[in-house]
Amino acid sequence: MAKNPIANAPSRRRVLKAGGAAALGLAAPTFLTIGSAIAAYPDRAIKIVVANTPGGPSDIVARMIAAEIPQAMGGGASAFVENRGGGGGNIGYGFAARSEPDGYTILLTTSAYVVNPGLYNTIPYDPFKDFVPICEPVVSPHVFVVKSDMPAKNMKEFVALVKANPDKFNVSTPPIGTTPQLQAEVLKMRDGIEKMASVVFQGGGDAIKAILSGTVQLSSGTVPPALQHIKAGTLRALAQTGPSRWVGLPDVPTMAESGYNDFVFETYCALVAPAKVPPEIVTKLEQTILGIINKPDMKTKLIAAGFDITAKTAKAHGDRIAKEVPMFKDVIAKAKIAKL
Repeated sequence: MAKNPIANAPSRRRVLKAGGAAALGLAAPTFLTIGSAIAAYPDRAIKIVVANTPGGPSDIVARMIAAEIPQAMGGGASAFVENRGGGGGNIGYGFAARSEPDGYTILLTTSAYVVNPGLYNTIPYDPFKDFVPICEPVVSPHVFVVKSDMPAKNMKEFVALVKANPDKFNVSTPPIGTTPQLQAEVLKMRDGIEKMASVVFQGGGDAIKAILSGTVQLSSGTVPPALQHIKAGTLRALAQTGPSRWVGLPDVPTMAESGYNDFVFETYCALVAPAKVPPEIVTKLEQTILGIINKPDMKTKLIAAGFDITAKTAKAHGDRIAKEVPMFKDVIAKAKIAKL
């Protein structure tokens, strides 16, 4: 008797069951590998990319955090800073956006991250799609400084000197598109001193070196690179640009107190990760870094270095990005700053 081919063929249920088992057998090692990697994270050094040259506020914050990561994370954890300055931050941002999304390369941004979409015709990253927020540790107040031998004691006196000799004054700033650079341009337009040349440097530390050497007569920047020189009496702070006086410079008036309404600028420092980093790793980084920032001794060090502690969560920093990208596009358009 001939065999019944239908009776001897495997049933549809058996085929599906076998196929499902095979699929699970192939997939399980992948899931196990990912799960093991997350559980072991970090088992090697974490690279913190800083899109500025050494010495500026972002570099200072990154190095302070990197120094604390081994103790905070334990195990094989360590961290180091890699500076990739230039292009108003775009070089570093583009590099980080293309990095392996494994949690071992993260990016410390400044306000240039939200300014650049409105300042450049093209940028090598999408602020909403290429990264996910980790946290926002600090804000850096801004300050206008001159050398201590400058006759001007406040902003109005300085502007009067510039108007009397417009060709003899210039101002140093960090890269184009940073908030200190934008505030210098706004100052020039509002006071009619556009002839005062802007000298743009790759980082805040370089901008301070320029005024110390006498290359420029005014520096517009964040507090950290200038603070030790202000405290030493080498530089004089004419005004700070925050919404209120920063605790570290209680005797320096704000721009509002100096007669400038609606003149508030500050630079935040935040950490983001490439978009496809596993959320468990992003959360671990957020909790670890906020824990570092909230340590009493770290707060003391950061304030002494010229920062104001914000310690914002990933969500709160994401809200800032969503608000400030369109806000700075509007500021740049109203200030008639040409796109790069």
